Amino acid sequence: MSLTKVERRKRIKLRIRKVVNGTAEKPRLSVFRSNKQIYAQAIDDLAGKTIIAVSSCEKEIAGQVKGKRMEQAKAVGKIIAQRILQKGIKEVIFDRGGYLYHG
Repeated sequence: MSLTKVERRKRIKLRIRKVVNGTAEKPRLSVFRSNKQIYAQAIDDLAGKTIIAVSSCEKEIAGQVKGKRMEQAKAVGKIIAQRILQKGIKEVIFDRGGYLYHG
């Protein structure tokens, strides 16, 4: 029996998570996209805590960009990068979350 899209993505996600783990000095940058929004989190897996979280639902992003997903993604990327640097974190480990990474 073949897997559904959701089951397949979940299996890929778990396979990636075996390798990708974040620490306080080098957190895991997890990105999730829905059909309308995009979310990004910097996660310390050792402590089990989210250090920083940004989404396209936030007022400063939603006010700048309305609807266009590519523009939302760029804005979320810039803001999470700024907040990570403010915390004094120099490197992160990118977790694509089961999605393909196109660059």
